[in-house]
Amino acid sequence: MGNSERDKLPQPSSNAEVAAFLRKVAATPVRSTGARGRLIFAMDATASREPTWHSACEIQGQMFAETANLGGLDIQLCYYRGLGEFDAGPWLSRSADLLARMRSVSCVGGQTQIEQVLRHTVAETKRKKVNALVFVGDCMEEDADCLCQCAGELGLLAVPVFVFHEGYEPRAERTFRQIARLTRGAYCRFDAQSPQQLRDLLSAVAVYAAGGRRALEDFGRGKGGITLQLTQQLDKG
Repeated sequence: MGNSERDKLPQPSSNAEVAAFLRKVAATPVRSTGARGRLIFAMDATASREPTWHSACEIQGQMFAETANLGGLDIQLCYYRGLGEFDAGPWLSRSADLLARMRSVSCVGGQTQIEQVLRHTVAETKRKKVNALVFVGDCMEEDADCLCQCAGELGLLAVPVFVFHEGYEPRAERTFRQIARLTRGAYCRFDAQSPQQLRDLLSAVAVYAAGGRRALEDFGRGKGGITLQLTQQLDKG
């Protein structure tokens, strides 16, 4: 394999990228307390995501576990696949229910529908406040300006979008970063071969959605690893 071919291969996120993502999460405005957190967990279920879909199924339970003592978290699973298929499930408060729902989904080839995800989140938070949107995907095949307009609406509604980008696709990265910036959320690439990394990142966002910045700082001190890096950087800042 030549150097040019090797340069095109996806590169795992560096510790600096992960720490920067977590620092961004901590800087996101804190939600009002007194109610259970509400988080939309949206995933690309097109064919390219099939190799890592099942590992994501096992990871998601950690989000509930880490927020149990913070008043709890309700999660709605959304996904798109196939020919215009978009599904938004019921709001769930138990890890077992979310896991069962995710396991029932199979990946099907099709185009991305990120606009659907963003518009659904706008509609959902107008009914009842959504504290954060998590999106996990690997590519973007839509009009970037349209997606950014939708992201701007979420920004006005104070719903941060936390984008987890699997692999490395430059056009998707540019748009994903814009979505995160416009909503005051954060972007991070993750290494599909390192499920612990994604588990910690998802847990950090869940803790933020359930308890705000202070809860995230406490989580970082107790968890260590990349979340401890976050706490140390907050202390310096």
